[in-house]
Amino acid sequence: MATLDRRAFLRTTGLAGLALGLTACGDNGTSAGAGGGGEGKFGSVKLQLSWKKNIEFAGEYFADSKGYYKAAGFGQVELLSGGGSGTSVESGLATGRCWIGLSTPTITAPAVLQGAQLKIVGATFQKNPFAVVSLGKNPIEDPKALVGKKIGVQDSNELVWNALLKANDIDPASVTRVPFQSDPSMLTSGQLDGYVGFVTSGPVRLKMQGVDAAHFLFADHGLPLVAETFTVAQQTIDSERDKLKAFLAAEIKGWKDAIADPAKSAELAAKTYGKDLNLDVAEQTEEAKMQNELVVTPDAKANGLFSMSSELIEQNIASLAKAGLTIKAENLFDLSIIDEVHKADPSLKLS
Repeated sequence: MATLDRRAFLRTTGLAGLALGLTACGDNGTSAGAGGGGEGKFGSVKLQLSWKKNIEFAGEYFADSKGYYKAAGFGQVELLSGGGSGTSVESGLATGRCWIGLSTPTITAPAVLQGAQLKIVGATFQKNPFAVVSLGKNPIEDPKALVGKKIGVQDSNELVWNALLKANDIDPASVTRVPFQSDPSMLTSGQLDGYVGFVTSGPVRLKMQGVDAAHFLFADHGLPLVAETFTVAQQTIDSERDKLKAFLAAEIKGWKDAIADPAKSAELAAKTYGKDLNLDVAEQTEEAKMQNELVVTPDAKANGLFSMSSELIEQNIASLAKAGLTIKAENLFDLSIIDEVHKADPSLKLS
């Protein structure tokens, strides 16, 4: 996966990138959300990804390559790469650059608080991938074990790092925070006891290097936030509900395939959709297995992929508050659409 600094900025702060970006121009100022031609009763739409085309979007690759989007009534679903210096999903929705996007509550919430009419209608990752990564020979197994340790934290991760400490009543002064630029050699050389990274990449990369790694998830220790959230304009919910439901049903089918076949997921990422990124198939396969653990949770098994229980929604609202973002659940989430999708087609549930 790509380095953490830019993606962490986009996913956990996003404030400067948005500006909150509500008046910026898209690709050409036209609206992708209008359907814009193409075959199929719903026309063609654009889905903006939260990052570059790596394994994180395996479900989208299956939905596209196996024709689930077209079967659902879409002439084309164009997958727009995110990350880098590109436009954020929230700005893309505001300008019409995309019809739907994959984001995260810590980016969408600030946009909504500044007046953007957006809603989260589903969550691919039921758990955010943020973790503290350490060595197996000197594991940091929970937040309390951070005290007295040297932890690498990028400036762009300050928001989520401070929220983790607050959630666990840890005095920031009790942990030595070390400037970090996503270089795992600082951990293996002993300069750090651990670092803030993504569980889907950090431990896997160390494993591929023959290094035994340990980690704990922020989501399991007082900061349960979802990620890779499907975000749309309120107008889409109000006027294109059937279209949105058809899209999400196709997405679910794609993700069911991705969950069932990590190796094929990696092949699609490395050899087709992300072929310009020089991705390693073996590493992407291991990352696919790791991310499946964030997608398939007991709630997802019980209620269906992308769904969020009322308890999980409230936990996210509480986590956002710890990050300094106070917002009401009804102003950020609308899970009624995904609930209707699963109710209409029970076969979409995980077996």
